Amino acid sequence: MKKFKARQATEKLSAGEAYTDTPYVAVDLLGRPMNTRNLREHAYRLMRELEMRRVRLYDARHSCLTYLAVSGVPDVVLAAWAGHTNASFTKAKYVRPGVEDLRSAAAAWDGFHG
Repeated sequence: MKKFKARQATEKLSAGEAYTDTPYVAVDLLGRPMNTRNLREHAYRLMRELEMRRVRLYDARHSCLTYLAVSGVPDVVLAAWAGHTNASFTKAKYVRPGVEDLRSAAAAWDGFHG
């Protein structure tokens, strides 16, 4: 975040009076809030430049929240991370345990059951 804020300060100096101060973190070179299309295009450009597999941001959100959930992050923290007020909604909508997660549950059950 420190590097990001420093970059924004440089952009603000470069833009001069054309820069718009906002409380948002994700802004363009003139300080205007980025919309979802801008964010998606920026992310896809970065993925291409870094030669990464292209992943839909929506899918990345699901993966991130699932990873946090199966890693033991409390539901209320998970909901806050997602920007939700209802932890049940967050878990029902975004958390999809995968095969590896189910294997760890099976291993735990085997340990209990013997």
